[in-house]
Amino acid sequence: MVRTGRDFVLVHGGFHGGWCYERVADILRVRGHCVFTPTLTGLGERSHLAHIGVSCRMHIQDVVNVIQWERLNKTILCGHSYGGIVITGVADLIPERVASLVYLDAAIPESGKSTLDLLSAEEQAGLLNLVINQGGQRMLPPFSAAAFNVNSADRAMVDALCTSHPFDTLCERVELTGAYRTIPKKVFVRATNWEGTHPQGSYERVRNDQDWITVEVPCGHDVMLDAPARLAEILLEAM
Repeated sequence: MVRTGRDFVLVHGGFHGGWCYERVADILRVRGHCVFTPTLTGLGERSHLAHIGVSCRMHIQDVVNVIQWERLNKTILCGHSYGGIVITGVADLIPERVASLVYLDAAIPESGKSTLDLLSAEEQAGLLNLVINQGGQRMLPPFSAAAFNVNSADRAMVDALCTSHPFDTLCERVELTGAYRTIPKKVFVRATNWEGTHPQGSYERVRNDQDWITVEVPCGHDVMLDAPARLAEILLEAM
């Protein structure tokens, strides 16, 4: 089949699944684009696989495989929250297949550091206190939708669909070559109605960098649910 539009791969963050991008994907598909919203191993409808020892590297490979097996090129790759770690790893492995990176209130990793390293010692300790043993794996129970300041109409749905997150993915150090920096267009979207620390720290690192485009959206952390039309616009502008 000949594709007339562009290829979008939208990667969710911690606790979520591909379901969270449904509205945005619908908007992009109506406009003739090809959209993939993979669910990372051990989360969402794939939460039954959490017992296999899920790693951040596995999540990166989840997305690499979508791009390779679907034969995508010049991909617009978007990652929300923890998904920012994942899309960076993907772009670092196959930069020739990625045209744009969109960090959606997301973490931007530093080579040799983990997702936890983006947090303060106090915040790390707080997360460790929440970790539970589930099926022999360390799992972080989902935060409430209210904690992410999700719009009130969607909170019940988000609380019902979010799952525990494999904790070791947050502890794993990500090794990068720096190839992801060669991606032609890099966009950071900051949700200004959520005070999460890891997106703010990443945002501050790039907001004055001429190689980046930064956008502020007045909504909660789950931009794809709170402002799907605005996010679709941002993604189209990133083509």
